[in-house]
Amino acid sequence: MSLDTWLDMLPLLAKGAGLTIQLLLVSGIAGLVLSVPLALARVSRSWWISAIARAYIFFFRGTPLLVQLFLVYYGLGQFEAVRDSIVWAVLRDAYWCAVITFSLHTAAYISEILRGAMQAVPVGEIEAAHASGMRTHQVYARIVLPRAFRIALPAYGNEIILMLKASALASTITLLDLTGTAKTIAAKNYLPVETYVTAGAFYLVITYALTLVIRFLETHLHPDRKQPKAVAH
Repeated sequence: MSLDTWLDMLPLLAKGAGLTIQLLLVSGIAGLVLSVPLALARVSRSWWISAIARAYIFFFRGTPLLVQLFLVYYGLGQFEAVRDSIVWAVLRDAYWCAVITFSLHTAAYISEILRGAMQAVPVGEIEAAHASGMRTHQVYARIVLPRAFRIALPAYGNEIILMLKASALASTITLLDLTGTAKTIAAKNYLPVETYVTAGAFYLVITYALTLVIRFLETHLHPDRKQPKAVAH
């Protein structure tokens, strides 16, 4: 492959990488927001509330992401009631179908991560909060959830990286993300190895950047984990 050919594909792949990052950020944040009520419902003492959350998590963790993506993008459009409703303006767009599917999918995983982190909060801290006169919702808002977020951060970082790689499925519904762009370029220049290796390098760079961000947040939220500075004698 000539240098000119490689330089020509870089801007196109960078544009595709931009869409990949956008899909990741929007769905990652939306999934995190949705995971909080799901995790709270999962640990609820009401059996039917917990059962609804369990059913949601079971479905989205038990079926392939590709199937879920096809159900949203291709399946919902088959219903006339959906096509005639106001939501069709959103569901007819491949971008929003991908965002909705990725958000619902990752929320199921993040909610289980968050549930485990909530249950890992020391019981003594919760009892002390109750003893100080806090109500249940105050205990969750001020003690349980902040501690759970810090505990869950490493696992949440892993989930975001997994979603980065899973976002390549967006190319199956006509979106020109990083993988979709690489597929289009390879079909034109007949250099699949070079094209996909370059696309893989973009994924590596994005993954490395995400790792640095997660590591920074872990250090910032856990001051006790900072490396002590050497004391000069």
